[in-house]
Amino acid sequence: MRRRTSAIGLAAAAVLVPSLLAGCGLTSGSPMVDDVKPGTVGKGRPLEGADLTVTSKEFTEQLILGQITGIALQAAGAKVLDRTGIQGSIGAREAVKSGDADLMYEYTGTAWITYQGNTEPIDDPRKQWEAVREADKKNGLTWLPPSELNNTYALAMNQANAKKYKTRTLSDVAALAKSDPKAVTLCVESEFASRNDGLPGMQKAYGMSIPPANITKMDTGIIYTQAAKGTCTYGEVFTTDGRIKAMDLTVVEDDKRFFPNYNAAPEINTDSLKEFPEIAEVLAPITAKLNNDVARELNARVDVGGEDPHSVALDWMLAEGFVKEG
Repeated sequence: MRRRTSAIGLAAAAVLVPSLLAGCGLTSGSPMVDDVKPGTVGKGRPLEGADLTVTSKEFTEQLILGQITGIALQAAGAKVLDRTGIQGSIGAREAVKSGDADLMYEYTGTAWITYQGNTEPIDDPRKQWEAVREADKKNGLTWLPPSELNNTYALAMNQANAKKYKTRTLSDVAALAKSDPKAVTLCVESEFASRNDGLPGMQKAYGMSIPPANITKMDTGIIYTQAAKGTCTYGEVFTTDGRIKAMDLTVVEDDKRFFPNYNAAPEINTDSLKEFPEIAEVLAPITAKLNNDVARELNARVDVGGEDPHSVALDWMLAEGFVKEG
């Protein structure tokens, strides 16, 4: 899966980091050459003369966030090298940690669980970020304040089932599973079906008892289509996936806040931030604007509409007034 890595996988990835960095383009990269000037960010071009490298993981949302970051830094006067699209979680983080890249948007839950080795997430998003920020100080990484964008697990259903069952929250789903067990059918990934922060933990937290016969395991992409068709009442989704909007799915609220928080926040090499502290001011208004609705819309333009992540990022930055055409 794109964000969650087992302890064994993490250890193996750590061994492979040198080859990952060498094999993912971190010895090269492409200069970003957008003809942009400051809008509401980058006024006075405070990063004039700075040479900065932006990185990201390889999935759609990360590519878009990487491009947004690079466009903002250019408007503020920096020369930006684009090294986005690193496969897996480890390579991009290690690039920032080592100084091969200067910054990226990372997820608080990924850092807390995957990189920092914790098993229990922190319920409060702000406290989760604070704990991650504190733990990463020794790693030479600084976390700027997080966005509302929270790319975590959820259950979703089509509009017909939303109207039929009126289950707005997971507590409602648990109640439905008791009153009408046949009504609650799930389409989930195999990993979600076995993880403590997935289906088993969710059932325990909400007092659900869903018969195995009502649970179908399938690939991520198929889940969205089957939930949209109503083949399963509820499908496991990622909360910022563009297919939620495109397929008109309704996300069920995690009212007990069981699922970990995966809020996106700028993760910056501490030495780079000390040299160019203006980065924080440049990114702050952009981070403040990012939320799940924005992410779903932008992700859908790429995953459903087939648009280029860079074009989508630039259009959004211009539309929001963060930058202007040069």
